[in-house]
Amino acid sequence: MVDIANAKILILASDGFEESELFVPLEKLRATGATVDVAGPEKTREPGKLTAWAGQDDKPDWGRTVDVTKTIPSASAGDYDALVLPGGVINPDNLRVDKTALQLIRSFYESGKVVAAICHAPWLLVEAGVVKGRKVTSYHSIRTDVINAGGQFADEPVVTDNGLVTSRKPDDLDAFVAKIIEEIREGRHAPRQIAA
Repeated sequence: MVDIANAKILILASDGFEESELFVPLEKLRATGATVDVAGPEKTREPGKLTAWAGQDDKPDWGRTVDVTKTIPSASAGDYDALVLPGGVINPDNLRVDKTALQLIRSFYESGKVVAAICHAPWLLVEAGVVKGRKVTSYHSIRTDVINAGGQFADEPVVTDNGLVTSRKPDDLDAFVAKIIEEIREGRHAPRQIAA
């Protein structure tokens, strides 16, 4: 059992993350007393920061920035209790071709630590090979990707399968963060194998 106030959580993102899907978990988890780091690529739009994509269809634009406290290569699953993956279309598309980011996700998953992904971030779970045989949800437009990767898709606000937490969209953020906190409090889950 882990006291959430003593928990260490890593948020993994790149430029183009969905603004609310990073900032809401970041702020709510820090409000519990947890230590939350943000890991990003070594090369970003603005040195030492990640920039959100906050535009709407009729007015695309970059949004708020967040400080990067770790580079992806310097982050280790052994230092944290949980991993949070915000969505957006650009962010997971960037990270799913980053071998170091994918290995970091696999390390969290295989060690039985909480791995939480929202919206388009389950693309990263697909690419890391961790959805096969797991009950998951995602943004509706990548549902087929999740199913084709062997995931058992459920159209619910938040879905949990042995410490793997997934949600569909920003409207689900309250349930998503609450489930992350609950899963961290439960402590490490049984080690999980990546299905072949």
